[in-house]
Amino acid sequence: MSDFLSQSQNYVNAETIQVLGSYLLSIVAFILILVVGRYVATWVRNLIRGGLDRPKVDTTLTKFAGNFAYYAIFLLAILAGLNTVGVETASFVAVLAAAGFAVGLALQGTLANFAAGIMLLIFRPFKVDDYVEIAGETGFVKDLSLFFTRITTRDNRLVIIPNGDIFGSTIRNIFANDTVRVDCDVGTDYPADIDATREVLLEAARNVDGRVEDKGVQAALKGLGDSAIDWQVRVWAEPDDYFRLRQELARQVKYKLDEAEIGIPYPQMDIHLDELNGEADTE
Repeated sequence: MSDFLSQSQNYVNAETIQVLGSYLLSIVAFILILVVGRYVATWVRNLIRGGLDRPKVDTTLTKFAGNFAYYAIFLLAILAGLNTVGVETASFVAVLAAAGFAVGLALQGTLANFAAGIMLLIFRPFKVDDYVEIAGETGFVKDLSLFFTRITTRDNRLVIIPNGDIFGSTIRNIFANDTVRVDCDVGTDYPADIDATREVLLEAARNVDGRVEDKGVQAALKGLGDSAIDWQVRVWAEPDDYFRLRQELARQVKYKLDEAEIGIPYPQMDIHLDELNGEADTE
């Protein structure tokens, strides 16, 4: 009887050791898969960041692409590790998919801003410090993130615009090129000679210091308004000089017109009253 109990105990001990060994191997394999997966994910992330780390590629985009690849590979490693230790991953993946679908419905506006941010970072219609007109706002771009864009207006106010509103509207990058045109609209008296007025306005434009001389100057006759002859005086400037030259151009136009005794009329309307003929009604 004692021999039978001893043999049974030895059999149980051997089976227990075998089971523990199997679990131990599974745990070691799980840890090894996680370590290797993390190493591969880190390597791929660094590879992507290195490949996209160019002056023309935004830093935010390189970080996002690298981190996305890192977490995607690491998640696959976790699923593979769980499958190794005997955990059914099919239901786990289904739960993740359902949760992702629910989150997507709840955050569809945020995801739209996220997608728009990716497109803005890829196509780069503007960059930091550009002077832009976007979504009805005008100012200097301070920061471009994945969800929103921050601009600073000329009166130093911070405006935060969702990227979805930007990508779905007209984007005007005022300082995108090396030179930008500076315009000054002005009206002159009707009695003033048109050719003489044009020469005065051209002289005013030539007196603007700091303009791009290769582009020349223009005094364009825009039309005949209700109260004045409408002109537009144009010079060209570098982006850093744009606001200064706009002020200087208006100043020169006013001074030169005053020197030539050409008036800048106020909006006015002539009203003619005709006296009614006939006698007043009497009772």
